[in-house]
Amino acid sequence: MRVYFIGAGPGDPDLITVKGKKILERADVVVYAGSLINPQLLECCRPGCELYDSALLSLEEIVAIYKKMAESDKVVVRLHSGEPSLYGAIKEQIDWLIEQGIGYEIVPGVSSFAASAAALSTELTLPGISQTVVITRMAGRIPVPKGQEISSLAEHKPTMCVFLSVQMIDKLVDELRKGYPGNTSIAVVERASWPDERIIRGTLADIAEKVKAAGVVRTAMIVVGRVLDGKYDRSKLYNPQFSHGYREGST
Repeated sequence: MRVYFIGAGPGDPDLITVKGKKILERADVVVYAGSLINPQLLECCRPGCELYDSALLSLEEIVAIYKKMAESDKVVVRLHSGEPSLYGAIKEQIDWLIEQGIGYEIVPGVSSFAASAAALSTELTLPGISQTVVITRMAGRIPVPKGQEISSLAEHKPTMCVFLSVQMIDKLVDELRKGYPGNTSIAVVERASWPDERIIRGTLADIAEKVKAAGVVRTAMIVVGRVLDGKYDRSKLYNPQFSHGYREGST
């Protein structure tokens, strides 16, 4: 048996990788994040494939499925939403597989922060504006390590992509304003890449009221920073005056 951790992408079924889809099509068992992935992806599974919705399962119940298949030659897929390495809780599963001597492979996926940037038609890094992207979330029922609070990160004024936090939008804005000025641009992308995707734009001064008025309470990415303003310095890479290893500049 081999377990494949596959990133399903942010929602659009076409955003799964070619490799991920090929493995999914030949899987014998699929444990999928039912509350988050697009159910159309399960239509790729062959007849007779065993399907388990991980939204209903604990870690112990998930690894029990792996254990049941351990002595077989079956292909097991753990289908995660987005990119498995971000808030995917895969490490604890992988540690168990290593302890049991079971092989595994991770197939990356498109994260919702990338899909949100595409929806916003923005580049998350812009010359003279931001060369740093912070991927984080608010502390809630699950705390964040000391020094990694939103307020601490905001002091550096990077482009920030905030997961799992739209339901705490008021508190999030309060934390962000400890580092960013009130006129800083912010956007909330609900269900990025899905047919019912919605984008709410504003500033730290008004985004909380806009989000509450729109009724957005989950499945949303929050992007903060000056990259949303549309202003930037020209890239050196494609400047005719700039020399590099593949092209001689004019000066």
